[in-house]
Amino acid sequence: MAEQQYSFFESVVKSFDKAAKFTKWENGLLEQIKACNAVYQMRFPIKRDDGSIEVIEAYRVQHSQHKTPCKGGIRFSQHVNQDEVMALASLMTYKCAIVNVPFGGAKGGIKISPRNYSEFELQKITRRYTAELIRKNFIGPGTDVPAPDYGTGEREMAWIVDTYESMKPGEIDGLACVTGKPVTQGGVRGRKEATGLGVFFGVREVCNMPDVMEKLGLTVGVEGKRVVVQGLGNVGYHTAKYFRENGSKVIAIAEWEGAIFSENGLNEEDVFQHRKKTGSIFNFPGATDIKVSTDALELECDILIPAALENVINGDNAERVKAKIIGEAANGPLTPEADDVLIRKGILVIPDMYLNAGGVTVSYFEWLKNLSHVRYGRMEKRFTENMNKQIVGTMEEMTGKRISDADRAYIEHGPSEVDLVHSGLEETMIEATHEIMKCWKANPSIPDMRTAAYVVAIDKVGLAYAELGIFP
Repeated sequence: MAEQQYSFFESVVKSFDKAAKFTKWENGLLEQIKACNAVYQMRFPIKRDDGSIEVIEAYRVQHSQHKTPCKGGIRFSQHVNQDEVMALASLMTYKCAIVNVPFGGAKGGIKISPRNYSEFELQKITRRYTAELIRKNFIGPGTDVPAPDYGTGEREMAWIVDTYESMKPGEIDGLACVTGKPVTQGGVRGRKEATGLGVFFGVREVCNMPDVMEKLGLTVGVEGKRVVVQGLGNVGYHTAKYFRENGSKVIAIAEWEGAIFSENGLNEEDVFQHRKKTGSIFNFPGATDIKVSTDALELECDILIPAALENVINGDNAERVKAKIIGEAANGPLTPEADDVLIRKGILVIPDMYLNAGGVTVSYFEWLKNLSHVRYGRMEKRFTENMNKQIVGTMEEMTGKRISDADRAYIEHGPSEVDLVHSGLEETMIEATHEIMKCWKANPSIPDMRTAAYVVAIDKVGLAYAELGIFP
């Protein structure tokens, strides 16, 4: 089947339009929700280490200001273009709406391949980009809050906050101008594993729904489920880790050079260390090599987690996918044609636009931490521990029995920052999953979970606009 080609933004609009007919909003408001409110395209020069001058192309798109600040990552990639940044910004709006994070959507990008630049050159590019954003009021704790994305991380975020605070001296909430920072620079514990953990929480909640599992012919819960993970980067690694630790069997892991399979299950840390040592995922002890990476997507399994590239399941291979559930950990791993095939086959696709929202959810917690100027857990951890110790002691005295050391440690434990972050993320993903499923069940004409997720997002954004009185 010939695959119809869409630009990334056109694909997002196509999914939006598919869902819009299930909402109550008039066409004018829907057009406003779809539109990108502000697109900032910039060019600036930097001096390379060899003394040459290079002009850098960069973007920042603010898709919606129905809630402020806007929120979205900054990616460093040779493939950055305006269409891609617009699409990612719009997806951020819908993603934040679904998981009830009170931000509008934004996205940024710098058209460079980071490996072609020294650390000093990358620092100059990042700081100059930040300065350009400040000049146009495209960054700030109450206006637009960037975060890491493809090709960026804690280091770049530290450069951004340092540049911002040097150009805005005395701004008390300056740390909140960007998230994904190192913990020493105002970051939050639990950010690194947030996306993978959020993917696990979302899929687990779907697997805990008896009616959904019965329809798919699966047992309730993630225990014993056979899982295939594509990608051993940060998201894929942590997704595999949490599934394995909660009783699932990760039977295959795929990377760009190929994949490995073991019916007895794989330990992601062992595989990671093997690949680090040998340079390849192949020849892992006890596993079978799969020479073509994408063949792993077609293995018999209960849950398939594409956590690496976009468009890996398309009109060409969707017919051969045998998973019962696909959890989209990556951005856009399925094409619109693949969606149509999988709907017909009865495969449940849990969509990326909410499933990989763990990153932005924990970014929201970091932003709140920066605004409150206090570490999570600092006020209550010791109080909770002392109170729990008193309760345990009283119960033991009353019953004349002593609990085990393991139970004692668990009960007396007071919440640390990472405990509270994980707990908040779990609540967010569970609540969002139920909202989407409730919407889908209320309107059986909605064809799939992705469309239901868009309906939930459109309704929330539309309501925000309506309540602002912009469209009386």
